[in-house]
Amino acid sequence: MPEPDHRLDRIAEHPTFKTLVHERTRFGWILTGLMLFVYFGFIGLIAFDKALLATKVGGTGSLGFYMGMFVIVFAFVLTGIYVARANTRYDRLSADLIRSLAK
Repeated sequence: MPEPDHRLDRIAEHPTFKTLVHERTRFGWILTGLMLFVYFGFIGLIAFDKALLATKVGGTGSLGFYMGMFVIVFAFVLTGIYVARANTRYDRLSADLIRSLAK
């Protein structure tokens, strides 16, 4: 039977790794909550206030169309926010972790 790899335990117990996991998880849940709020808010309007969504805005488009487009754009914006955070904060924490484990 192969011996367990204690390097993994060393990484898992490292304070920087714990910080990285905690921050990524928390931020991911915040973004998920925002997306769910916007998406289900839109679905709720579809279910309970169709007349509002049918309101004409800007001559040819309806409010529902523009709100649907907002949901899609909002998802892209949240993705961009996560990528920006990953490329700054999370990459820095990962580099710090690698440096401290290399010692």
